[in-house]
Amino acid sequence: MPKVNLTHFETTLLFAFLSSIVLGVVSKKTDRDRLYYGLYCFSYFVVAVFVIAWLMKLGHG
Repeated sequence: MPKVNLTHFETTLLFAFLSSIVLGVVSKKTDRDRLYYGLYCFSYFVVAVFVIAWLMKLGHG
């Protein structure tokens, strides 16, 4: 089995992507609503990652 080396950022984006797919599929009824909600969730995940990263950077000096 090939070994996959992902950075922390890549792993976080992969988690955000997969979580957004699941949230879109289980929470909306039409395909269009699923797509828009999945993109909405993904964008908020990415924004949250950057905000938390900056807070951690400011907290550690």
